[in-house]
Amino acid sequence: MPKFIASRLTRLVLTVLVVTFVTFVGVNVLPGDAINALIPIQSQTDREFVEQVREEWGLNDPMIVRYGRWLGDAVQGDLGDSIVTGQAVTDEITHRLPITLEIMAVAVGFSLLVAVPLGAFTGYREGRRSDRVVSGVAQAGLSLPSFVTGLILIYVFALKLQWFPAVGWNRLSNGIGPNLKTVALPALALAITEIAVYTRVLRSDMIATLKENYILSARAKGLTDRFILFRHGLRPSLLTLVTVVGLNIAALLGGVLVIEYLFAIPGIGKRLFSAIQQRDFMMVQAITMLITVFYVVVNTITDLTYMVVDPRIRRTN
Repeated sequence: MPKFIASRLTRLVLTVLVVTFVTFVGVNVLPGDAINALIPIQSQTDREFVEQVREEWGLNDPMIVRYGRWLGDAVQGDLGDSIVTGQAVTDEITHRLPITLEIMAVAVGFSLLVAVPLGAFTGYREGRRSDRVVSGVAQAGLSLPSFVTGLILIYVFALKLQWFPAVGWNRLSNGIGPNLKTVALPALALAITEIAVYTRVLRSDMIATLKENYILSARAKGLTDRFILFRHGLRPSLLTLVTVVGLNIAALLGGVLVIEYLFAIPGIGKRLFSAIQQRDFMMVQAITMLITVFYVVVNTITDLTYMVVDPRIRRTN
């Protein structure tokens, strides 16, 4: 176990270094100049003033020097200040991160709440009408990108029925009811595809598990189908689902960035889009590093979950 954790920490550090450096290079080779975010266009005729500002922000230094300076500060917990707002990057992220995490948590929780019973049921009812109906709906859910689903939900539930707001966000401090109204459509837009994926994965594994010899033996002993399904069939079928959930949670962060922009939600995603447009490289670097760390940590947790679900893996580590 200690060796496993050490290898994952090493992978985390190397991944963060590579991704942040590539991001730093990418932001700096984009067309335009970060100085536009600092000085109004009409004020840039004063070349002496422009050079003074560039010098203050270190924009005249070689790119590798600026990256090394940023990395040194980041190791000490200082992610710098936003070029656009002048606020500490850490403060902006801390303010926006709970919004993004709440949307993801609601989406994943709702997905599993629906997909696990559906997957187990359709696996048990393989080939029957209910299985064909659920599989067809799941296929339709897989074919819709989250932003298309979001547009459909906005049109139906916000514009036509007016049950939920189309844009904006209410924090939990404003009350659970208003908060749930603003989180419902964004989370559902993300969850629909996830439900389809999880249902199909669990269904496939349940079909294979229910054909194992020990399942046939349990049936021969006279155990009820419900007991066999949930006591002997579900747990062995969860290993692939755990893998997919772990990978999808990390990938879901990319989807929530788009959804936040679509629903005008002031989370990490909306701030990342504006930071790229404004060449706010400090903010882009910090959010990219956050996404990278999140991705690696979630995959590490997934690997550890394997050991809980399957004792055979635990004995080999």
